[in-house]
Amino acid sequence: MSDGLLLALPVVLPGALFAAFGACWLLDARPSEKSAGRLTTACWGVVMLAVGALAARAASGAGGAPRAEYGDWLTAGGQHFTIALRADVLSLVMLSLSAVLIWIVAVFSRRYMHRDPGFHRFFTLLNLFGAGTMLLFAAESFELLAVGWEFVGAASVLLVAFYQEREAPARGALRVLAAYRLGDIGLFAGAALLHHHHGAPSGTAATAVGGLFLLAAMAKSAQAPFSGWLPRAMEGPTPSSAIFYGALSVHAGAYLLLRARPILDASARVPEAIIAVGALTALQGALVGRTCPDAKTSLAYATVTQLGLIFVEIGLGFDRLALWHIAGHAVLRTAQFLAAPSLLHDHHLLHSAAGGHLPAAGAPFARLIPRPLQDWLYGFALDLRGRGLS
Repeated sequence: MSDGLLLALPVVLPGALFAAFGACWLLDARPSEKSAGRLTTACWGVVMLAVGALAARAASGAGGAPRAEYGDWLTAGGQHFTIALRADVLSLVMLSLSAVLIWIVAVFSRRYMHRDPGFHRFFTLLNLFGAGTMLLFAAESFELLAVGWEFVGAASVLLVAFYQEREAPARGALRVLAAYRLGDIGLFAGAALLHHHHGAPSGTAATAVGGLFLLAAMAKSAQAPFSGWLPRAMEGPTPSSAIFYGALSVHAGAYLLLRARPILDASARVPEAIIAVGALTALQGALVGRTCPDAKTSLAYATVTQLGLIFVEIGLGFDRLALWHIAGHAVLRTAQFLAAPSLLHDHHLLHSAAGGHLPAAGAPFARLIPRPLQDWLYGFALDLRGRGLS
């Protein structure tokens, strides 16, 4: 099988399934739950095989990283925008992670979403998200990456507002949409400026592109001051919380910065700004997370904290560490979000097994902080939550 087909399959197959489900939905001829679930899991099984074949070809070292061009999707004023996909080490890690985790969530959702009135809508949007994710991570150019970025954003907003009969999900979706739109300004402006400089900016231009990409990454990865949208995104179904805001969507901003490493190296002060943003976000998430009374919101702030640390690693130039941190964090958060509905039951079982003497959770370093300062920090974190800044 050619590289072109192997690279296209992970994008085209879920995209075609999204189109088919969407057409059935519009025509009011929706397939049964069993058919929709089986088709989706089979689709992502094939995607996993395709990504595995790409990884095997890349590991063999024959011809370098798999790459394919599919022609120009836009030509204007002598400028060519080529549709090209590539599976280098960075892309392969994210593509493999995405294929496996989306397949797991699809299998889980067949039972979790059973008899939910929005079952078909959920699987339709899951396939849209999957197609966008695979395009985002396989795109060779930032212009094509932006297309996948938008598909992921659209699916995210629609799934946050999944329970549309209630007001809170709709408000949460609007908050997510506003943050994403601000980030999109950075991505599109940065990609346009990068294209203007023929993909190799330097000096002030590199700093401008790096700063714009940082803005996009901050919004997509819930970095301060955009952290407030992530806990509000928990209004969606638990499986979408796992795959979007625990595993893949929230790491898209970090991936963008890793992909833009040559630009960051050529820019002045942008790496330092990434470190500052990440450190501030990690501190904010750690503080506010300790005031959360429910499992999913606590996990959301734990995610914010780890994303901040990943940004610090990227700013320091530890790209390989950041990449494996992303992979490990995505797997852990997916498992935690999927287990969140049964967390209280599991806690009671563990408490009983420990004879009713299960120690209270807490950070070991908290004992080093004077009690008055602990109380002030707790009040400060509550105030951040109350003002909607977190």
